[in-house]
Amino acid sequence: MIVDLPKKLYYSIGEVAKAFKVKTSLLRFWENEFDSIKPKKKQTGTRKYTQKDIESIQLIYHLVKEKGMTLAGAKSSIKEKKGMIYEKNLIVKLEKIKSELKLILDQL
Repeated sequence: MIVDLPKKLYYSIGEVAKAFKVKTSLLRFWENEFDSIKPKKKQTGTRKYTQKDIESIQLIYHLVKEKGMTLAGAKSSIKEKKGMIYEKNLIVKLEKIKSELKLILDQL
């Protein structure tokens, strides 16, 4: 599901729930289950979701509601994806270091 929300810094829980066609209680539940959803909370307890939170919810919604994964399966899939991204970034950094070392060696 692609969510069409107006571009803003923060979204209320009602706006997010309406965009995903879910109840606010489900969003609060997912917030407790998934570390990637961390809405900012005012002193009154009002949640304000960022674009990053929306992207996380969109991924979780896709895995759980559209693909039919369990919460444990979705958590595992997200963790695996983060590991792959970390490895990819690490490889890029190491390649950069390697090329810089080659330049230094050529200058010697």
